[in-house]
Amino acid sequence: MTDNNYLNQKADRMRSTAYSFCNSFADGLAGSECLNRYFSSKPKITEHGPRWATARLPFLSITFEGRRGQGNPLGITCDDYYDLLTSTLTFDPDSVIIPQREQFAVDPAAGTATVRLHAKFASLKTGKDWEEDFVYVLSGFDEEGKIGCQDLWADPLSAWMAIGD
Repeated sequence: MTDNNYLNQKADRMRSTAYSFCNSFADGLAGSECLNRYFSSKPKITEHGPRWATARLPFLSITFEGRRGQGNPLGITCDDYYDLLTSTLTFDPDSVIIPQREQFAVDPAAGTATVRLHAKFASLKTGKDWEEDFVYVLSGFDEEGKIGCQDLWADPLSAWMAIGD
């Protein structure tokens, strides 16, 4: 197989996984099931944001690694990320805008898939909501096309304000 054919096939696998993951999560698939279906056996998730915001947004600025039951010495797994996220925020599935599959930016040589998404979120504590664009950078894909690492950049200030004291 030529290098171009290999890279094209790799790009297709990455794009397909990234697109399916985004749609499944937006459709309400539980975080643990997303991890089972779309992530490698040793995933990492980091939602970037200021460390001072973790008092209200406990899923920010921490790299969550592995899965529950894998003996993570720090005890903060990717399952915990989704538990913390969904116990703090909710989103309106009808507001989610996911680009067409072909619009996911994929670099098979670097092993990254990048996508900008849009959704309306709300604080479970206060009910206050806001709309925002956010970015996923998915990387570390294995040979099966499963995601090894998810980095997220969103608008933590809006979330911070919505959650309140």
